[in-house]
Amino acid sequence: MTDTAQPVQIPPVDALIVVDVQSAFVTGAGAVPAAERLVDRTADLIARARRDGALVVHLQNDGPPGSEDEPHTPGWELHHPVEPGPLELVIRKPEDDGFRRTPLGGVLTGAGVRAVAVCGVMSEMCVQATARTALARGYRVVVPYDAHATQDVPAAPGIAGTIPAATASRVAAYALGSDAEITAPAAAVTFTAPGKA
Repeated sequence: MTDTAQPVQIPPVDALIVVDVQSAFVTGAGAVPAAERLVDRTADLIARARRDGALVVHLQNDGPPGSEDEPHTPGWELHHPVEPGPLELVIRKPEDDGFRRTPLGGVLTGAGVRAVAVCGVMSEMCVQATARTALARGYRVVVPYDAHATQDVPAAPGIAGTIPAATASRVAAYALGSDAEITAPAAAVTFTAPGKA
């Protein structure tokens, strides 16, 4: 596929889960290596989900005291503006899995959601954990390969060298198995209103 080729469209999803796209992870010295691409792709997904009437859920990680995403610090703030309303909300989470100890499951069920796209950071942690639970709960799950990112995995002396962030992201998505749609680029994701996917 060339850069000018149009991606093959996939069946629409009725919810977008934007995982931890917070200032600490996409700006400044602590930003993931692919931050610019991630911000571009997630902004586009959010805009198209809003336009097409899908549910948009921004997950916001509450890091421990002293962490870069400690609540109410600059790094904790969401990078993308939120348009609060019945189809867009913020859910704070205390763990990697966006479903654990949060109302996310009830929100999706209450809206009649059947299929979700999951994007954000970090690929092998919060993105994967949230996508895995969505699969376990019976949702159709799309993880666009160019809309999630992570940091390089540090070397383990005597065991392995540094693993580049792009490789770590690909492996994290691949590890979800064949039930997740992991190869679609963000541009191929389409949206519809909840309950219609």
